[in-house]
Amino acid sequence: MTDAIEFYRKALSAMLGLTLTRTVQQVQAVGHRWMYRATENTKNVVVIGGSYAGLWLARRLSETLPTGYKAVLVERNSHFNHLFAFPRYGVVPGIEHQAFIPYDNISTFGPPGILQHIRGSAVSISSNQVRFQSGETLDYEYLAIATGSWQPPPSKAVSLDKEGACAELQSSQQKIQDANRIAIVGGGPVGIQIATDIAAYFPGKNVTLVHSRPQLLNNFGPKLHENVVEAMSRLNINVVLGERPQVGQGGELAFKDGKKSQYDLVIPCTGQRPNSAILEQLVPSAVCPTTKQIKVKPTMQIQDETHKYENIFAVGDVAKTGGPRMARAARAQADIITSNILSMINEQKPSTFYSPQIYEGVIKLTLGKGNYIYYGNDEGGKEVWINGTDKSDDLNIGHAWEGLNTKLQPSVPSSPSYAPSQSRNPTHGQPTKSQRRVGRQGKLRD
Repeated sequence: MTDAIEFYRKALSAMLGLTLTRTVQQVQAVGHRWMYRATENTKNVVVIGGSYAGLWLARRLSETLPTGYKAVLVERNSHFNHLFAFPRYGVVPGIEHQAFIPYDNISTFGPPGILQHIRGSAVSISSNQVRFQSGETLDYEYLAIATGSWQPPPSKAVSLDKEGACAELQSSQQKIQDANRIAIVGGGPVGIQIATDIAAYFPGKNVTLVHSRPQLLNNFGPKLHENVVEAMSRLNINVVLGERPQVGQGGELAFKDGKKSQYDLVIPCTGQRPNSAILEQLVPSAVCPTTKQIKVKPTMQIQDETHKYENIFAVGDVAKTGGPRMARAARAQADIITSNILSMINEQKPSTFYSPQIYEGVIKLTLGKGNYIYYGNDEGGKEVWINGTDKSDDLNIGHAWEGLNTKLQPSVPSSPSYAPSQSRNPTHGQPTKSQRRVGRQGKLRD
């Protein structure tokens, strides 16, 4: 059996299992719509953070919470940021606006009135209340922290609104177009995708990737490293390993042997930090001092030695679960939290445990225009991968829009005169008492 056939067999089995699970959830949600009744003085189950983990958790809660409870999603950004597209969209012009998807239709299967979306910045929490930057507060019965992690642009946007974030991606595109010698610092997925996209869409540019470890993607196996190095060689990318250069003025990189190299543009793709500060104020012992991730039990409840905050959970990249920091893992964790919150509402002990699964760690990595690699490990730890081609410049982002029950907006090029050389044109109810406290910054969205 070839590696490709083995990979497809395992991937198909995992996808069929996930599809079956989701189908069952949707069928159960139909019955839930008929049973649920919107009432006054509902208790809030609050999710802070509306990226992949928080969004899925809010959706699952909207499909399962009983009468008397409702889900509240708190998110600072005006739109869902599809971060998987950011490396490509920061290089290729004319499609950047497609990376930002409206939150309007988060829950299709949940009953009307069960999900509230609040756009606001939560700055602190107590055992039963969230406080916003505006000074307003929101009571909660259960809380899930899904605040993810901080990364420097262009991995993530600084701006919290779509227009500003699009401008950031456009600025990245322009800087890349204007530069001839470009260095990308960081050999993780984002750095590799940016480097290979620049080299593929702008083949005349001199591109260097610098990584501090002797292996690229050091959280994965050596075969992925070998595949990536080979792809970079074909794209004429200069790869420098085992170096953590100092970034000087004007694009200068200083290496450990004393050598200095000058670049027109240096793109940092390092420095990811979990956004755990909101819990560190309340329960310092629950935050890992080295990784700054939130320590959680297998039930996804925070590790609180005092047992005062058993109603607080953490999910996704910010949670120290031992599993991969991937969207698939976040969805699995969200299902665990949903099950355990329902148990606690029914005055039962939370008994559903998260255990990382093989399929959660599979990665799809683009390697320049039209090329990608799917990579994972089997149950015995054997590395399995396939290489493939994809002719879509926008990374088939329409699927992400469909996942949020929204129609993809047509592409509008940012600048008619700006296009990569030797490439295709990119294709472009009434609030309850606790809810009134955030009435000025919250919007009710069913």
